[in-house]
Amino acid sequence: MFCILAGNCLLAFAVEAFVIPHGIIMGGTTGIAIVLSRLSGVDTAAAVLALNGLLLAAGGLVLGRKLVATTLASSLLYPVFLGFIQRIPGVGSLTDNALMAALFAGTLIGVALGIVMRVGSSTGGMDIASLMLHKWTHIPVSVCVYVMDVLVIGGQALTSRPEPILYGLVVLVLESLALDKVMILGQAQIQLFIISGRYEAIRRQILTDLQAGATMVPIETGALGQSQMGVLCVIPHRKLFAAKELIRRIDPAAFITITQVKEVRGRGFTLERAVRDLSDL
Repeated sequence: MFCILAGNCLLAFAVEAFVIPHGIIMGGTTGIAIVLSRLSGVDTAAAVLALNGLLLAAGGLVLGRKLVATTLASSLLYPVFLGFIQRIPGVGSLTDNALMAALFAGTLIGVALGIVMRVGSSTGGMDIASLMLHKWTHIPVSVCVYVMDVLVIGGQALTSRPEPILYGLVVLVLESLALDKVMILGQAQIQLFIISGRYEAIRRQILTDLQAGATMVPIETGALGQSQMGVLCVIPHRKLFAAKELIRRIDPAAFITITQVKEVRGRGFTLERAVRDLSDL
């Protein structure tokens, strides 16, 4: 619950401090609420609350009660935080530089969404509309999300100058990058795949010196057609230098591929590491 509170609070701050004061366009129910506020003068927080409520009710009817349970908190908390933060004196005048505002907005929005999504929740709003569109049309959810964003941003573009539109694109790019980083924070690992004639020695040193797991993969060399074993292991970033030095000492000609994996689950990572006597290796 803390992550949902913190994420929605940070999202509301980013919108009130950087997006709204500089007229930067953005997607979701916030983008629709900003347009309604410009056209009719209605309070942005009240418009977001009304839109989220309508979408939540429609989603409950179309998609079931489970959706309501998982998005209710964010659908209510975000507009409440939005209304509270917009009443803080000076919150909209932190910077008079629109580009600086776009950089901070994109980064903070991405971090906020990542915090909420890491605990399996969402900020509701247009996500619900995308899921309903997917159910009715069977179009992939990712495509539905893009369609909704294009419609919302396109509606704002009709009443905005070109410059805020460009800043809006900056926000969207940074939001995606920050969201991806937060989602894999603390979970990303390095995967090594080693091809060497001295695979047995490399396996032993990985197990004993690095205290890392190793999986032997049957392979056949392309040029000579020789059958041997490849060594696959997953290690934290901090062990990468030691692993490369270890392999170089054993076989300077070893072929190594190094890949970053976003998440690793199982024994030694999300489960307790199995301990055994390796002295007989």
